[in-house]
Amino acid sequence: MSGSEGGDRSDGGLRERLVRVGVELVNAEGAQALSLREIARRAGVSHGAPRRYFPTHLELLSAIARQGFTELAARVDAEDRETAAPRERIAALAHVYLDYAGTRRGMYELMFRHDLLESGRLGLRETSLPLFARLTGLVARVRPGAADPAVLAGALWANLHGIAQLWHWGSLRLATGGDDPAPLLAAVLDAHLGPAGQPS
Repeated sequence: MSGSEGGDRSDGGLRERLVRVGVELVNAEGAQALSLREIARRAGVSHGAPRRYFPTHLELLSAIARQGFTELAARVDAEDRETAAPRERIAALAHVYLDYAGTRRGMYELMFRHDLLESGRLGLRETSLPLFARLTGLVARVRPGAADPAVLAGALWANLHGIAQLWHWGSLRLATGGDDPAPLLAAVLDAHLGPAGQPS
């Protein structure tokens, strides 16, 4: 065992270093690059070392994805002004979400991989559900008469996710002939929240 594997306290320990290296790797090369062997190599440890902290590949991927949710939440916190009108706050949240999907493509794809979501290891109650609860609360304020704000917020989120994916794939650019997703976002907000400026 090397010294770096056995007593790495200077950078928070081997577990944290492996996750940090994984975050750097997924942001640089995409989710497909996240093999245990490559993460270990870049962390400067033996290829078996990650299994001391992450017995399966899925557990390491989940730990890396949780960092993505943490970063997304931090971006939302930075842009969400509590003094703004609820609809403005939803629009800001939506912009952050689409920007994150575009600028952190590898991480975004990892965060919503079906095997991670189905495994239960992502800790959705601590990661994505607080963001969804914020969105639901804002939707309830914009649409106080809505029978189920969570369903409406879910439909809005699904639309945002669809824009993020289809824009990345080029399908929406081809279909709409546009090069800016902003009109699509405005249409989504109008569809789910009512036209801008209309009384609640």
